[in-house]
Amino acid sequence: MAASTTAPTASTASSSPMAFFLQGETGRNTRGLLRLIILCTIAAAAVASRLFSVIRFESIIHEFDPWFNFRATKYLVNHGFYAFWDWFDDRTWHPLGRVTGGTLYPGLMVTSGSIYHLLRFLTLPVDIRNICVLLAPACSGLTAFASYLFTSEMSDSPSAGLLAAIFMGIAPGYISRSVAGSYDNEAIAIFLLVFTFYLWIKAVKVGSIMWGALTALFYGYMVSAWGGYVFITNLLPLHAFVLICMGRFSPRLYVSYTTWYALGTLASMQIPFVGFLPIRSSDHMAALGVFGLTQLVGAAEYLRSQLPSKQFQTVIRSAVLLIFVVAFGGLVLLTVSGVVAPWSGRFYSLWDTGYAKIHIPIIASVSEHQPTAWPAFFFDLNMLIWLFPAGVYMCFRKLKDEQVFIVIYAVLASYFAGVMVRLMLTLTPVVCVAAAMALSQILDTFLVASAPTENDADTKQANGTPAGANGSIADKLSSALPDTLRSTKSPLVGIYSYLSKSLITGAITSYLLLFVLHCTWVTSNAYSSPSVVLASRLPDGSQHIIDDYREAYYWLRQNTEPTAKVMSWWDYGYQIGGMADRPTLVDNNTWNNTHIATVGKAMSSREEVSYPIMKQHEVDYVLVVFGGLLGYSGDDINKFLWMVRIAEGIWPDEVKERDFFTQRGEYRVDDQATPTMRNSLMYKMSYYNYNSLFPAGQAMDRVRGSKLPADGPQLSTVEEAFTSENWIIRIYKVKDFDNLGRNHQDATAFEKGNKRKKTSAKRRGARVLRVD
Repeated sequence: MAASTTAPTASTASSSPMAFFLQGETGRNTRGLLRLIILCTIAAAAVASRLFSVIRFESIIHEFDPWFNFRATKYLVNHGFYAFWDWFDDRTWHPLGRVTGGTLYPGLMVTSGSIYHLLRFLTLPVDIRNICVLLAPACSGLTAFASYLFTSEMSDSPSAGLLAAIFMGIAPGYISRSVAGSYDNEAIAIFLLVFTFYLWIKAVKVGSIMWGALTALFYGYMVSAWGGYVFITNLLPLHAFVLICMGRFSPRLYVSYTTWYALGTLASMQIPFVGFLPIRSSDHMAALGVFGLTQLVGAAEYLRSQLPSKQFQTVIRSAVLLIFVVAFGGLVLLTVSGVVAPWSGRFYSLWDTGYAKIHIPIIASVSEHQPTAWPAFFFDLNMLIWLFPAGVYMCFRKLKDEQVFIVIYAVLASYFAGVMVRLMLTLTPVVCVAAAMALSQILDTFLVASAPTENDADTKQANGTPAGANGSIADKLSSALPDTLRSTKSPLVGIYSYLSKSLITGAITSYLLLFVLHCTWVTSNAYSSPSVVLASRLPDGSQHIIDDYREAYYWLRQNTEPTAKVMSWWDYGYQIGGMADRPTLVDNNTWNNTHIATVGKAMSSREEVSYPIMKQHEVDYVLVVFGGLLGYSGDDINKFLWMVRIAEGIWPDEVKERDFFTQRGEYRVDDQATPTMRNSLMYKMSYYNYNSLFPAGQAMDRVRGSKLPADGPQLSTVEEAFTSENWIIRIYKVKDFDNLGRNHQDATAFEKGNKRKKTSAKRRGARVLRVD
């Protein structure tokens, strides 16, 4: 009796409110801890999947643009932030130079420099190169976590966020720009993009100035890191505009957008490269217009509460018409007068894929600016491409404010990704989010939900509610099935039977495993090879490393003067500056189209024309990339027509693209190549002494599949200085006037002789064309 009076029974303890509360808290803590462990595992997998390049090759910077970022980061670390901010680089764009601090997005360099100094402060002396190499994989783990937060705001399913994090961690569309060594602006920009979207959705849902300010803060960070911030600048206003048009204007939206635009614009204007563009560029006018619209709508809502209905209609119509006319007219006037800059060429190329090729060939010459081929979508997204539309459709079912954002994001990103290969990066996050929402719905339906029992149906009918009316999706689907297909009588019959659950679960598991296999293969084989180190397979299957790029750059560093100027096509400018540490005429910044066209003219002209150009720009060495021996298709002969087109845009009377095509319209390098092609400096430097590698008359270009003329080209103004082991890099030294058999005093006479040779060469070329 004492025991019964002093100790509560099990049923009594379990039914007490405190015990129930403690059990609930324990369950939530356990689920939270488990979710944190899963997220950490996903981040570790995301980082590990990006280390193939370091494991297979070494810790090295990849591609072309990252080499300038690495060089700038080293300058920042060695000289300090203020010196970096005022840095004038006189070793690029000779003889013009470059105001580097005001012509770049410093976010990437500042981030790496901050990590470097933090590790030094913690007595961890990590080399800055390793920080730069591993920064992108580290940020990929943060991007997976941001995708989890972003998706959790979109879906009530706890598994949706985890699936989105997994997809974002290993999707090839994002891995392509975040492998170890890919030290480009996108290394941190995609994380900032996704996290800014999460903060924006949170701000719209809560209506808090704090969340709006955080959105503006990370938006400013995004502006400092990547020029793709314009996507956010236009997507957030579009979301707000659509919500207003749907009649969903609210104080939450007003507070969120106003806070973001005011603080975000001020933050973006602190970047010297951006400056006053947010208020003087057409790319930013949509954000400004929607900001004004929110003020008008807010004022209209206030007037609605103060005026009678009829007076309100009259006032609001007159005010809207007047303000629209004045604002539109002012924008047109400011654009015409030049106060507001017109849309950029990159913007026009997004709407007209042929615009850049005609008007701005230097933009069209970049491979990542080309339209995306259909196989690329399946290559970079794989099975997500099938789940993506299903996830967008699910957003239409509820269409809350946050779901509207996903729909707008999906439509715009899908279009832009189809127009430009590079913008696959902006599409990948929304594809991962939408696919995770769709897949989590399938898993929740078949794994969590159970079929309604007879007792549940009787209870709902006794309460006056039809079975499945207000229940879960599983209840609704089950109530629509005939009695013979339900699983209430047998666990092996019906849509929710053990058999159907096992089949669906097994199919999805197999699908996910294939997706992981695809992502791993793509990452290890397609996106983990640095452009400066090439790999091939020998007949016995072993790997052979082709290291011609670094071999050539090392030769330049060791065998030329520190002030020796190197002329090459702009693709290799950053690598020459970063690895060879030599001044260059042009590089990947491409800020001066005329200077690039000058190099194109020198490469595409005869030696008599090219030599004065090179001497005028004090060129000491000329570097060309030639892949004819090894079959390397990314060489300068394949890029040569872009040099011609860019030069033709500046000198249409001196350089003509049609002169490099035969009468049949063929671009050839063999016996049938045009005289203009065979006399160009690029052709001569590429094939000089190439015949000596083959038996007489058997020289073959393995890239173009062409048999070359028996008599190779001869050079008179440049001499061969270096050719790499596999003939991929060829470097020529520009001869002095004395080496040409003339003194400096005879330079003028030499140029006059060049003009006479030029005229006679034109006549000879015309006679040859007539004979053909």
